[in-house]
Amino acid sequence: MAEFPTTPGEVDTAWLEAQLGQAGLLGDARISSFDWVQIGTGQVGDTARFALTYDRPCDAPATLAGKFASADPTSKGTAAAMSLYVKEVGFYRELAGLIAVRTPRVHAAEIAEDGADFVLLFEDLAPTRGGNQLDGCALADAEAAMRQAAALHAATRGSPAVLGAAWLHGRDGLLGEIGRLYHQAHAIFRERYQGILAADAMALCEVLDMRVDGFLNRHLPEPGLIHGDFRLDNILFGVGNGAEPIAIVDWQTCAVGCGMTDVGYFMGCGIGSELRRPNEMALLDLYAEEMSRRGVLTTRAGLWNRYRIGALHGVFTAVFSAAFVARTERGDANFLSMARGACELALDHDSIAALDHYTETGTC
Repeated sequence: MAEFPTTPGEVDTAWLEAQLGQAGLLGDARISSFDWVQIGTGQVGDTARFALTYDRPCDAPATLAGKFASADPTSKGTAAAMSLYVKEVGFYRELAGLIAVRTPRVHAAEIAEDGADFVLLFEDLAPTRGGNQLDGCALADAEAAMRQAAALHAATRGSPAVLGAAWLHGRDGLLGEIGRLYHQAHAIFRERYQGILAADAMALCEVLDMRVDGFLNRHLPEPGLIHGDFRLDNILFGVGNGAEPIAIVDWQTCAVGCGMTDVGYFMGCGIGSELRRPNEMALLDLYAEEMSRRGVLTTRAGLWNRYRIGALHGVFTAVFSAAFVARTERGDANFLSMARGACELALDHDSIAALDHYTETGTC
């Protein structure tokens, strides 16, 4: 049994008081009562909002957010096998404080030895405007996201704390397992979306399935920390009723990688082609300018081929996730939206040719 609550219903007053006391927020106060409600639509983790009252004034917040392993056994099993919970807890324990990216402040970060149960207790950033994959976003939101991506990548490129974190690299043999599972996922994805996803997009998925081992095992240039699922559903805008512009959440897919994986993913899966196509070059220039401002001299031309390959991360993720998390109506729509946008970006810029060139030459 875990020595911490593994569902919202297991949280009790004593545990909450211990976490707030360790954070120096409670003082002499005690929790008079608390309640919780489920929030969010995450498919590999369950999130709840806790509302608390105290017996006297104190610095402790009136609400907190808690995150736990998914109640769905398929989603939970996938997350544990892929070390997703290990990564998110590790991020908040070791790396969140190193980056100039707005993330929730964490009060508890615990994980079971087998990586299948965890708890995060952190700052509730509400009221916010949560990004919505199916609704898209305004250009200003995309610009804010590009600035946050640059803040993450510039601060962690070549960082010993990132490159030396064994939990970020995954266990031995994991990439091979993912590659084998991807072939299964592709068969499920094809059956589910054949005739719904455009024919040229489905053909691209077929080609990536044939090249997935090379895609997964490619050497990543100038590695640093990447978010790995950098799209609208994992971004909050107008934090604290507009007091702050943006925050990035859901770090269970963080990894060591090339920053263009996040950027290509966001531009394809995140904002869709209607917004991307007329603004793509300006957004890439903005990212490059922000990286340079933060001390990493960058140009759009220097990023271009890495960006083309990064677009394939969106195709890969849409296909893989559709098969191995709990199936819901919104999830189906979400994965279709991700695949459509990512495939359109990859087709616009012939991402497969960029991957093939990298495989042959080792340069991008």
